[in-house]
Amino acid sequence: MLRNTSIIDKYVKLAESANASIMVDGDTIHIVAKPEYITGLAGKLFNEFKCVHRTCVATDERPLNGFFSLTHLFTDDSNGFYVALKTYLEGDKPRAPSIIEQVPAADWCEMEARDLVGIELEGRSAYRLVLPSGWPSDVYPLRKDFQYDKRPSILPVSEKVTITEESSTVPVGPYHPALHEPEYFELHVEGEKVVDVKYRGFHVHRGIEKLGESRMTYQQVNFLAERICGICGFEHSTCYALAVEKAAKLDVPERAQFIRSIILEVERLHSHLLWLGVAFHLVGYDAGFMHMWRIREKVMYLSEYLTGSRKTYGINLVGGVRKDINEEKKPKILETLDTLEKEFKELVDIATSVPQVKRRLTDTGVLPREDAVKLGVEGPVARASGIDRDARRDLPYAAYKHVSFKVPVYTEGDNMARALVRVDEVFESISMIKQLLDQMPKGPIRLEEFDIPPGKIGVQVVEAPRGGDVHFVITGEGKPYRWRVRAPTYSNIPALRVMLRDQPLADAPLTIASIDPCFSCTDRVVVIKEDGSVYKLSLVEGDKLWARSSSQLSS
Repeated sequence: MLRNTSIIDKYVKLAESANASIMVDGDTIHIVAKPEYITGLAGKLFNEFKCVHRTCVATDERPLNGFFSLTHLFTDDSNGFYVALKTYLEGDKPRAPSIIEQVPAADWCEMEARDLVGIELEGRSAYRLVLPSGWPSDVYPLRKDFQYDKRPSILPVSEKVTITEESSTVPVGPYHPALHEPEYFELHVEGEKVVDVKYRGFHVHRGIEKLGESRMTYQQVNFLAERICGICGFEHSTCYALAVEKAAKLDVPERAQFIRSIILEVERLHSHLLWLGVAFHLVGYDAGFMHMWRIREKVMYLSEYLTGSRKTYGINLVGGVRKDINEEKKPKILETLDTLEKEFKELVDIATSVPQVKRRLTDTGVLPREDAVKLGVEGPVARASGIDRDARRDLPYAAYKHVSFKVPVYTEGDNMARALVRVDEVFESISMIKQLLDQMPKGPIRLEEFDIPPGKIGVQVVEAPRGGDVHFVITGEGKPYRWRVRAPTYSNIPALRVMLRDQPLADAPLTIASIDPCFSCTDRVVVIKEDGSVYKLSLVEGDKLWARSSSQLSS
């Protein structure tokens, strides 16, 4: 259904200006243009239409039509539209114009297209993002002629720590025995001040997209999608299911959409409470950490009460859900939410008045709104920098159109603002769950029979606790032909370079944590001596350095 014909007319005129074709399919506007027009069109979408660049998708369509394709996914949040800007590319060594001069947020996804599909981006410097340095230069794992179980011969190549004469280097990551996800930050410091940041991630690229496209059915991919993230996996499985349902034009039972929305908000609660506890721990307020996680346990009980599991629920399917919420459970859910709300408010009132919490969070890790817009940051990171955007309201899905809620927005852009966004969202989530329970319609919880025709496209954004998850699907025969996933941390990490620069070294762990990633720490620091030699600190010595930095900052 067209929301506003005048808005559609603007996009039609935009496409006509570049001799491009345009098709409107539900809430998605598809524009297909020749490669030479892509940069200009993307610039207009971003700068004039004020669309948000969410990610780009490189696809090997040679088995279908003999071409590669590159699709830039935007959202027009003010008008409730998705915009897919696509171009076809010829040859075994396809080339496309880069759009990062116009749309800086496209940096990573362009390099991922280069790494995994072999699309060269013209007009920009290239670097390896996803694949290790020793990966063969002519092997592209997301091309259709690359088998999912193939193991290419990789030459081990060491990626050395950057050493400069102007600053010392503090490597954070990638490995620590107590943590589960390796990430690497190189902090360049002068004295106690961070002057620059280098990031290297993708140490454990699991090949989930390739697996989903190669050997799994549509329904099996739901369970794979839920394992993308250990905190907000249900958002991913919901996002995938909604994308497939949109592509196949499935009319999912309304009760199933209510159940999805309830579990999505339960997951937001446990994620935000977990993060707030970690933030308190990082500023040395361990009483707040322990009490926050004590309160969070009530949410974990709710998860198990509603789904049978504390985490990784396994209830999503294309076409609905596997588990109902019966009437007998509602009183216990409401009682738990009331207790949670009361205890959470009491703890937050105390915690936000603790001097060390206020001092460490306020005016640290600042991300100005201009940079936040340019980099396309997501979720609480965006809303803390004055960007009023939330897919639940702007691109409504599941049952969110049936509930009323406020989107908390702060303008300070610091660590305190990001914490307060999450605090406010806890109260809003509790309210939404109550509304959803009160309005839940009767009826079935899933479709029993349906078909998914091949060659259809579905794109969906689901507002996860960290920000918008994006799933893009091209349907195939019995399984996705192309499945592209972009988590919000993918968009938020590049902003850390802005947030950490000119900040005290002692605030770096808190600022990195403020985007709510799952990053590892490290057990040693590299110190560059005056004579140029390198000295590696032990774990104990490193802890002493961090403690000294923290005490100096707090004093």
